[in-house]
Amino acid sequence: MSKPAHPRRHDVDTVRLFAFGLLILYHVGMVYVSDWGFHIKSPTTAEWLEWPMVALNRWRMPLIFLVSGLALGLSTLALRPGRMAIRRTGLLLVPLIFGMLAIVPIQAWVEARANGAFDAGFGAFMLRYLQLRPWPGGGFAGAEFGMTWNHLWYLPYLWAYTLLLAGGLAAWRRLRPTTSALGSDAPIGAAGVGWLATIPVVWWFFVLYVLEPRFGDTKALLDDWAQHAQYLPVFLFGFWLARQRRCWIALSEWRRVPLVLAVLGLAIYMGLRIVGKALSAEELAALPQWDWRAISDSAHALYAWNALLAILGYAAAYLNRPRRWMPYANRAIYPWYILHQSLIVPLAALVIPLTLPTPAKALLVLVGTVAGCALIHHYIVLRVRWLQPLFGLTIPPRRGRRKAVGEGAS
Repeated sequence: MSKPAHPRRHDVDTVRLFAFGLLILYHVGMVYVSDWGFHIKSPTTAEWLEWPMVALNRWRMPLIFLVSGLALGLSTLALRPGRMAIRRTGLLLVPLIFGMLAIVPIQAWVEARANGAFDAGFGAFMLRYLQLRPWPGGGFAGAEFGMTWNHLWYLPYLWAYTLLLAGGLAAWRRLRPTTSALGSDAPIGAAGVGWLATIPVVWWFFVLYVLEPRFGDTKALLDDWAQHAQYLPVFLFGFWLARQRRCWIALSEWRRVPLVLAVLGLAIYMGLRIVGKALSAEELAALPQWDWRAISDSAHALYAWNALLAILGYAAAYLNRPRRWMPYANRAIYPWYILHQSLIVPLAALVIPLTLPTPAKALLVLVGTVAGCALIHHYIVLRVRWLQPLFGLTIPPRRGRRKAVGEGAS
């Protein structure tokens, strides 16, 4: 979204693309996984799908906040906290408001119809929705507020974290005007990676064991303290890590350390889930009186944090090279993120009644979502200049002007 002020990390670009690609796949899976609520559910669901989705769920959103911090740390905005706050406010809140008013409502309409709370067409729904008044009968997520942000909740969270970061950087500059809070060449070796792979696990465990049972997962921004305690540190870590050259080298060289720890944590965590489902109530009662939730949450924390480090380490080792298609893909991520769930939900509603095997229906929803995102982005968003800020894109200079000011000027 902004001109890089640091040698570009192509591995970060690739991980960002990977993270948002997984998001689309995950949300398609939400239609078909059993016992998990979503805006629309297939009458035929799969129990086996829960296992890969649980494994993915434990780090998918932290990874998105991590790469958001990395991207911001590598940009020129990292050096200008005031401009960071102003610029990111426009890039995040404008698409959020537009998305809530124009993109998300179709999800709410499909959900309300599926719940039997609204039986008229989409036009009638929009006339009522745009009044921004609470819906007494409910029928869709957020109805009590009159509107909803559904999957766009990430944008206000990222905006709030960016403002906190900008304020912290401004205060740091006042207190330590001659030092930088960014890049460092301090050496870090196997021991450093070991500490990095274990110490944050303690905090993550505290979030899971203490905060989550108390505060839950609301996606309402103002009272979502357990999720803030998880996502904000990860975002700040990404911002800090962006320019830590020695740390990147160590993560790449010692990437097997977090990989082994992640696999260990996943094995313990999934093993406990399997035991919990396989044993009867009497058999569970006969187990030793240990704090099994503490063990499970410890394994969860070990797995989730080290999965992030392993992804970064292996990406740094193998993916830090330019690709011709990556600039186009980078520019597509934000519009695809805004669009994808508002394609998944109505497409699933259209596909569910078809007399096809459930895997074929899921494939149709996935292919239709990807095709819809690609077509809308390429043939509408990129060609209608005034639409681009509404999808989080900066408007590029016209060809004549670019040539006049000089291409590649920095």
